[in-house]
Amino acid sequence: MMQFHLRVATPDDAAAIRDLIDASVRGLQAGDYSAAQIEGALATVFTIDSQLIADGTYFVALTTDGELAGCGGWSRRKTLYGGDHQVERIAPELLDPTIDAAKIRAIFVHPKFARRGLGSLILKAAEEAASAEGFARFEMGSTLTGLALYRLKGYREMERVAVPVGGGETIEVVRMMKET
Repeated sequence: MMQFHLRVATPDDAAAIRDLIDASVRGLQAGDYSAAQIEGALATVFTIDSQLIADGTYFVALTTDGELAGCGGWSRRKTLYGGDHQVERIAPELLDPTIDAAKIRAIFVHPKFARRGLGSLILKAAEEAASAEGFARFEMGSTLTGLALYRLKGYREMERVAVPVGGGETIEVVRMMKET
């Protein structure tokens, strides 16, 4: 089984993360979203969120050879999904771990490393890091592609939202919750 090493992402990882997100979305989400939705999402919602990197809550997963295989993390801020170029307003306000759910954010796996437990590894690291800061609940905006994994990991569907991605297009995102 392939081994992966996680570390906190740095600004120097940004270009490689952008490339990985592009490959992941094009390679793994084409069965759930149209070409127009994917193009719009890659320009708006599925973009790097530099706030996660600045906050030190975003991870990169590397192979033993140092190849970027996946990324993802969590946030102590109110924004549920998206990135630096999203159409909707970004909510940078800090959450209160005693009443709010930490936001699990932006988990992407390169297609050549899909179905090897990497998404689960990143999710577990994000949950553990958020728990260490006092969060007992987690919330995410899942793509349709991620639903099966997140259900398997104890998340329950709360609602489905049509997220604008520009050009009159939307993508369906599923708000999910988990309590520890």
